[in-house]
Amino acid sequence: MEPPKYPGPDVLLARLAQSRGVALPTELPPKEGFLNGLADQLGLRIHDLFLIGGLPVPEEALDFDERPGNGVRILVEHVLPLDGSGRQRVMDHARTLASGPRRLRIAERTPRPEASPGYGSLLKDMLALRNLNESAAAKVMCLVSGVCKSASTIALVRNGRKELDAELLDGFAAVLGVPVTVLTTLTGVRRSENSRELTPQVVDVAALIWEIRHLSHEQVRGLADLAEEQGRT
Repeated sequence: MEPPKYPGPDVLLARLAQSRGVALPTELPPKEGFLNGLADQLGLRIHDLFLIGGLPVPEEALDFDERPGNGVRILVEHVLPLDGSGRQRVMDHARTLASGPRRLRIAERTPRPEASPGYGSLLKDMLALRNLNESAAAKVMCLVSGVCKSASTIALVRNGRKELDAELLDGFAAVLGVPVTVLTTLTGVRRSENSRELTPQVVDVAALIWEIRHLSHEQVRGLADLAEEQGRT
């Protein structure tokens, strides 16, 4: 028996829109204003919806320093134990850095293997929008959700060689900072009975990961040092 085909982008967008009582516009692909509103309702970023809808992601959205992976893990380790005010101070500084000139532009990136169209590939590409490769994603996922998988497992999911299950869905939801019900609607994978709502700490960390995606390795490590200092006060 052949596996079910991966739905087209219009079907995926329609699933998400209908979950919020919204109908897709008759003119497809949807305009950016519609996608912005839908992203806000879902807790996703508009560039996530570009991926889901099969639309091109702006080139500047992929303007990354490819080194910060381990620095992100260290930053997350130090931010998670902080109280709300401590997390906010780190976020405020991250936004200040993000609003400044970018220190590094990656003109060429190492080509990655072609992945079969599928939910695992889509979710991994959403993590890539946050400048998280398989190794960084696995480490951060373990920290924020307790779903501890190897980088090779994340790669297998991306390539469609390992099934996306309820446990992994919880892990992806935590790193993305999106309610697991949104990913359930998107993928059709049933939510685990043990699945829990995201805590404020996890939501804040996911927002911070998004905010720092264009920062340099040195800037991310500096934020980690700031978070560590906040933990001592």
